Amino acid sequence: MYDYKTNIENSRYDYNRHILLEENAERNPFDQFALWLKEAENEGIKDYNAFNLATVSEDGTPNSRILLLRKFDRHGLVFFTNYTSAKGTQLEHSNKVCMNFYWNTLERQVRVYGLAQKISEQESDEYFSTRPRESQIAAWASIQSTEMRSREELEANVTKYSNEFADKSVPRPPHWGGYCVVPHYFEFWQGRPSRLHDRLIYKVNEDFEWFIYRVAP
Repeated sequence: MYDYKTNIENSRYDYNRHILLEENAERNPFDQFALWLKEAENEGIKDYNAFNLATVSEDGTPNSRILLLRKFDRHGLVFFTNYTSAKGTQLEHSNKVCMNFYWNTLERQVRVYGLAQKISEQESDEYFSTRPRESQIAAWASIQSTEMRSREELEANVTKYSNEFADKSVPRPPHWGGYCVVPHYFEFWQGRPSRLHDRLIYKVNEDFEWFIYRVAP
């Protein structure tokens, strides 16, 4: 039997790779995020652009899953998905979301609160055209989050759409596209020894300007 008391309760180590002080932080959270994202890439972290997206269903149940960040600028952070999936349905009910990026070897995480908005069809078309052909076919073949009879049903759909789009470009499905999360809150968390971590918050004031403050770990 798994010895959780030894392997979980006693699993710990001190975080000591970096520090995060107000005087060293960027004034704009997007600049600070870009800096940390680049350092995560340079660290060689696989899927350094992965994040946990939290949404809320109509009955108030929280839901989360791992996605990949595909674009960002000072307007927001962009991901792509099936609009009719569970997350897409939940975003139709409430577009309030939380994104959580975690880079374990750097002992860092970033939480982002914001509102998710669909991007334009043109932007979604442009990104879809850059995807591998197999991923384009998969967007048609998978009716995401719906119940399936078997794996064979999915594979049959792949064959169906592979034949349908043989020898021609694969168009973007109308049910697939991007969301841009427009943030109003960033939290940058840097692990420190003895669990005395650094936590810097960026929030937007009434004049839509970012201000920074520290919270206790």
